[in-house]
Amino acid sequence: MIALTLIGKPDCHLCEVASDVVDAVIADLPDGVAEDLEITELSILDDPALYEKYWEKIPVLLIDDELHGHWRISPDRLREAIAAKAAEGAAT
Repeated sequence: MIALTLIGKPDCHLCEVASDVVDAVIADLPDGVAEDLEITELSILDDPALYEKYWEKIPVLLIDDELHGHWRISPDRLREAIAAKAAEGAAT
């Protein structure tokens, strides 16, 4: 399982764009890879620790709890990162 965590807040334009990028990338993935994703969206307004850590950087995307990117999420870079994680999982 590959965990994608998108951290943002309501009424955040860049957060909405990042969510759309994630959705578009996932829609283009092979079914086997897409089915192996767990996607979670969190708001910094609901968690003081997330707010403290990320308020200046939202949207933030974590892959398996590691920072993948913030502010602007590149579809190509995200696609490559998911493919690499899927290949790692297939090798184990």
